[in-house]
Amino acid sequence: MEITGAELFVKALKEENVDTLFAYPGGQVIDIFHALYGEEGIEVVLPRHEQGLIHAADGYARSTGKVGVCLVTSGPGATNLVTGIATANYDSVPLVCFTGQVPRELMGKDAFQEVDIVSITGSICKYAVTVQDRKDLAVTIKRAFHIARTGKPGVVVVDLPKDIQKMYGSNDYSMEIMLQDSKPEMMPENCNEKYLKKHITKAMEQLNSAKRPVFLVGGGVSIAHANEEMTRLAKRTGIPVVTTIMGRGAVPTTNKLFVGNIGIHGSYAANYAISHCDVLFAIGTRFNDRITGKVGKFAPEAVVIHIDIDAACISRNITADIPIVSDARMAIDALLEQAKPLDIWEWRDEIICLKKKFPITMKGSGLTPQKIITFINDMFPNAVVATDVGQNQLWTTQFLEMNQHKKLLTSGGLGTMGYGFPAAIGAKIGNPHRDVIVICGDGGMQMNIQEMATAVVYELPIIVCILNNGYLGNVRQWQEMFYDRKYANTCMRYRRSCPVFCSSPGEECPEYTPDFVKLAESYGARGVRITNAEEIEAAFCYAKRNQKTPTVLEFIIGRESNVMPIVPPGSALCDMILEERKSPKENLELCNHRRYDKI
Repeated sequence: MEITGAELFVKALKEENVDTLFAYPGGQVIDIFHALYGEEGIEVVLPRHEQGLIHAADGYARSTGKVGVCLVTSGPGATNLVTGIATANYDSVPLVCFTGQVPRELMGKDAFQEVDIVSITGSICKYAVTVQDRKDLAVTIKRAFHIARTGKPGVVVVDLPKDIQKMYGSNDYSMEIMLQDSKPEMMPENCNEKYLKKHITKAMEQLNSAKRPVFLVGGGVSIAHANEEMTRLAKRTGIPVVTTIMGRGAVPTTNKLFVGNIGIHGSYAANYAISHCDVLFAIGTRFNDRITGKVGKFAPEAVVIHIDIDAACISRNITADIPIVSDARMAIDALLEQAKPLDIWEWRDEIICLKKKFPITMKGSGLTPQKIITFINDMFPNAVVATDVGQNQLWTTQFLEMNQHKKLLTSGGLGTMGYGFPAAIGAKIGNPHRDVIVICGDGGMQMNIQEMATAVVYELPIIVCILNNGYLGNVRQWQEMFYDRKYANTCMRYRRSCPVFCSSPGEECPEYTPDFVKLAESYGARGVRITNAEEIEAAFCYAKRNQKTPTVLEFIIGRESNVMPIVPPGSALCDMILEERKSPKENLELCNHRRYDKI
């Protein structure tokens, strides 16, 4: 039986077990929406902006382990996905993004709402293609889902010309259509059993002779669903574990072998461990600049063993002495077969002692992010927690306790402001019976605040925690510490009538715009403003009781609260600043007096 391309699209989604489609209609996808109308088994979620839409699909995918799927029209509908495509692809999130396109006879003729989205996204996704023939539609869609979910997960963009959607053709959507295809874009195996065994044996020989080994765990371990295995490996060997922000939770943060995050806002003990280890065993990390600091001084005494599913990531930033191309779970399983307890108790005790001696903590008796997140740890043991980007993200990844019952969603590689709230919407849709919390700053919250309408109309009781300091806080902190307190364009209370030069907040500062509590109420959500620590628990209890709409909790925190420790720009991890100094000169000089060998 012949069916239209739009009808085949719907059939394909059902065959791929897609139960949620994040979609925004438009002229070049109207036929697909017509085919979807009244279709049982697929919930079509209508966000208020395409960027919110793709971040929601991203949050859905990260929190459920399924492929996230979105559909938008051509032109601006497609281009509004670009930031979300890059965000998801950087963090290896499996998404399939369908974009409408003008009919083939109009392509290349500057037709209304025509853009070459395949060329635009080719460098920021795993695969992008325009369907040029109706008979290729089924195999293209099946290939898209296969590529998105296999190997190193990522984003696939499928561009669908309008005439292909309307054209009649085969209704076949079976596995055979891809197997019979002449160019089946099948992902090759990264390694075979013989390869893996050989290299794992070599790595274990190096590890067994180490005196100061460290596991560095990245997001690849969680993507491979190898958290339990990684925890067993650490326990069996007794090797301390440090994580990247994306790897946080791969080993429970309460485990005695977990040291902390590394990087420019990492813990003292974690950065010390990296700077003094003799074997650095890295699994599932890209070694980006946020964790390495000055590359030439990163793990200077270590033999580096690097496992990653993407061969291109190995030795790109940090040279690996023993490179191993493998899925993280396969590699960890192979390591477990050979792993044994190591006699490194002196090294392990030294790291544990430093962790206790130099904990990450926020001083002061007022309302601090640490106190807020501590209540989240205590009151929401099974939550999905999404963050935005900036200080809110850094505080969350410093203080949020993680284990197998908690899920953290955050934009790691691209650092996308505006990600957190729509990602939480997608997570709540995918996990209706779990608490979903988003932690964001006042700046990032406004980037996709229109999605409050989405959360309200879909009756999603998300808890929105806005850490409001009235600034674009992360940039303001750098301006304070390294740019002579010149707060250039980071004050969110600014009015044109304000003084030209302003380097500190005061009582005379204008009121904040908008009023988040009133804005939440205008959408039909609930809002509470919290100004002191004694109100935190009651606010979260109120939010937990509200099971019909989002609850916005606006926490008024210190306007010049900083994320500490910090590694100054261009410095090595061993040059981190542990304490705040108000003078930029003091901050830049302080690292010379706080080096590890002088503490």
